[in-house]
Amino acid sequence: MSNRRGGAERSSIESAHEAQVAQKKFGVNRTIRLPNCVTQIYAAVEELERLYPGRKFTSDGHLVGSIGEVIAKEAFGLTLYPPSYEKHDAFDDNGDVQIKMTAGDRVSMYDERDRPIVLKLVSPQEAEVIYFGPGKPVWESAGRKQKNGQRTISVSNLRKLEAERL
Repeated sequence: MSNRRGGAERSSIESAHEAQVAQKKFGVNRTIRLPNCVTQIYAAVEELERLYPGRKFTSDGHLVGSIGEVIAKEAFGLTLYPPSYEKHDAFDDNGDVQIKMTAGDRVSMYDERDRPIVLKLVSPQEAEVIYFGPGKPVWESAGRKQKNGQRTISVSNLRKLEAERL
């Protein structure tokens, strides 16, 4: 499903080239510097957890997902679909992309996506590119469907898939 809705077309050959260079640059275990405003969010979480030991201030759900989407957009030259777009978050000249970001050790999915990008928050300043490639091996390596209809795959398994792919 490579529809480009909402007038969001790639603007130039140069942008496409930059996206390809970024894709090659961020292979296994590469990091992306987070924007200052995102760094401040995660620094505030760390400070709250320091001030209130034992209490977790996790940034879950939409916040992490949206941060992951804009980080991937900037790092890989993607064009984002409108929020809540069906199945994929963005696209480039090579097709649709699903973006996942986690601070944990796994990600969840409802079904196979064309090209998933998986990012892991490694510090308040950086996210690691864990996987960016075909969706089929990710889906085939994911665990059994859970009660909520999702399957999960660990970050360590995604790293292995990325290493095999490169």
